[in-house]
Amino acid sequence: MKLPMKTMTDRIIALGADKVQHTGKTYLAHAIGVYQLMKSWGEDDEMCRAAMFHSIYGTEGFQDFTLPLEQRDAMREFIGDRAEWLAYVNSAMKRDTFYCQVALVRDKYPITDRLSGDTMQLNDPEFQDLMRLHLCDMLEQVERDNVWDSQRQTFRQMAERIGGAALECYDAVFAREPLQV
Repeated sequence: MKLPMKTMTDRIIALGADKVQHTGKTYLAHAIGVYQLMKSWGEDDEMCRAAMFHSIYGTEGFQDFTLPLEQRDAMREFIGDRAEWLAYVNSAMKRDTFYCQVALVRDKYPITDRLSGDTMQLNDPEFQDLMRLHLCDMLEQVERDNVWDSQRQTFRQMAERIGGAALECYDAVFAREPLQV
């Protein structure tokens, strides 16, 4: 399934999230930025759709817009199963239960769902996808947000584990970090 960018941005606008502020720009502009960055990494259409809607249900750190969970089926139908699942996990996860597993290699990764309290079991490919999505989101906004040291080692581990374009992007973004005087 291929969704044109305009179709996806029209959905965000229709949901009323286009004017919501997010790290010095609008939620829509941030979502487009994450989508474009993911695309520049050469990721598939599903990953790019997940990137566009990566925090559609709100996150631990972003609650200014949250799509009601009753709309998950409609979102799944719109962007596809894998993309919606990744967007949901990225939105719903308790980040500490994700971050503590980045350096681990295992078959299953238990991540706590902060919305339900349940444990979401991700297999290794899903965990790899979640790392790409979460890293991409952070790299798109870290310069505007100026929060360079938040989980830096964990994000570096993600970039190294993913490698390729993700690691190159991480290095390029962090090369622009202002010098501490």
